[in-house]
Amino acid sequence: MKLYDFKVAPNPQRVNMFLAEKGVQIPTVEINTRERAQFSDSFKAVNPASQVPVLELDDGTCIAETMAICRYLEELHPEPVLFGSEAKEKALIEMWSRRAEFMGYLAAADMLRNSSPAFEDRGLPGVPGGVPQIAELVERGRNAMGRFFAHFDERLGAVRFVAGDSFSVADITTFVTIRFAARVEVEPPAACANLARWFGEVEARPSAAAV
Repeated sequence: MKLYDFKVAPNPQRVNMFLAEKGVQIPTVEINTRERAQFSDSFKAVNPASQVPVLELDDGTCIAETMAICRYLEELHPEPVLFGSEAKEKALIEMWSRRAEFMGYLAAADMLRNSSPAFEDRGLPGVPGGVPQIAELVERGRNAMGRFFAHFDERLGAVRFVAGDSFSVADITTFVTIRFAARVEVEPPAACANLARWFGEVEARPSAAAV
């Protein structure tokens, strides 16, 4: 088994933080997306979508998509439980993880891809060129991040972790999203005290070093 990785990219960071929580190590192959290595013929044979991370199993099966990889690893290494252990907990973790991804992560990605010179002709992931940046998506992303911060701050005023009393994959997605947003100079407002309390607690976990 090996993981096709790029440690500075946020989706691989989610998998690496998940692995660190599990105490599991997997050999990695670094795919430098800044140098467009994801578009090489050799990597496209692994993942035609030209995106990292990808988990390649010993039988040659390749699993792409961050949450698919994490779910597979959860089945192999069930402790500590990060996807929930009973029906309600599993549903809440799924719900909050998806909210973090759709409300925050995708907004931060829109901002980066439509503002950074590195993505000047790559406004969409997995496309080698010919997709121009759209300036309006940067402002839309900024507004979306504001709503994300407010929504999660309210939630964390009622619970210790994003999905409830226990740390889960929903916290990983939320934590990486906030770190990702900081790369485009968007950070939670000072008024989001609940979010700040939670962020400090998660940042103190050893697994946060993977982000």
